[in-house]
Amino acid sequence: MYKKLIDKLEKETYLTKEEYLALIKNRDKCRDYLSQKAFAVKEKNFGNKIYIRGLVEISNYCKNNCFYCGIRRDNENITRFRLSKEEILSCCKKGYALGFRTFVLQGGEDAYYTDGLLCEIIREIKRLYPDCAVTLSLGERSYESYKALKKAGADRYLLRHETCNRAHYEKLHPKEMSFDNRLRCIEELKALGYQTGVGFMVGSPYQSEDDLAEELVFLKRIEPQMVGIGPFLTHRDTPFRDFKNGTAELTTFMLSLIRLTLPNVLLPSTTALATVDPFGREAGILAGANVIMPNLSPVSTREKYALYDNKVCTGEEAAQCISCVKLRMEKINQRIVIEKGDYKDEL
Repeated sequence: MYKKLIDKLEKETYLTKEEYLALIKNRDKCRDYLSQKAFAVKEKNFGNKIYIRGLVEISNYCKNNCFYCGIRRDNENITRFRLSKEEILSCCKKGYALGFRTFVLQGGEDAYYTDGLLCEIIREIKRLYPDCAVTLSLGERSYESYKALKKAGADRYLLRHETCNRAHYEKLHPKEMSFDNRLRCIEELKALGYQTGVGFMVGSPYQSEDDLAEELVFLKRIEPQMVGIGPFLTHRDTPFRDFKNGTAELTTFMLSLIRLTLPNVLLPSTTALATVDPFGREAGILAGANVIMPNLSPVSTREKYALYDNKVCTGEEAAQCISCVKLRMEKINQRIVIEKGDYKDEL
């Protein structure tokens, strides 16, 4: 029965919520078959290419107070930092020399980074590296802001929605945050022509298997170009410190379902997955992922950008990190490529 459902998903790229739920509930009976199918689709569409994105964590200041996040506004136990324009450009310079052709500027929702400053930084990156893509992951902003950043040269925007269930969203976030506003931002990013990424935590507090099935229906409906998922991981200075971490097992299963649902999607094997499982990066790729995001941030700030505890690779220089990733990918017959790795509607 489950193999038939997986075959149907591979052929039609869509299941009903009830069908997705049946697979999730019975994943022990069909895990291997699903991952083989998902990896085969990844290989058919992308070969053994793995795209790398250079992550630059620009600020751990954040106006928000999300209950799961280590850089939440009310956490007084972390040392805050911001990177200057010059520091960001220095990270990009090192990354370019190492073969990165996409830079991801990520940070908390920090008002210090005005549209004017961000546009200046984006324009300079694009001037220095015209063959590179700029991805932003800077949270909820206004339509006018997104429009200005796009005009300055930003190519992609990653805004994880965290859950498509309103009631669940309200359990993860304080009252001043709005589920409707998060969805509005995603719609506006798509309308402005960004390659748009969404995503969610697997195994987050109060999340049910029913919620996970609904996520797949939601993803199919909005057709994002990128999807970033990873296991929920606790941080000691958050209200969710005593919850259980998510698992690599369920995360990789969800990666495979996403690959068959959105065959062309850019799908990272995340740092969170590598944190919860030493073989996590490889497991994500073998489950259908095709993107890895090594860290280009200064080593001096990496430990301060702690969304969760025990994050891997915080002490590694960028060159050390990318050489390690290359070697690990080669061991599973995959190869890191020097390409922007844009989303393509037709492969």
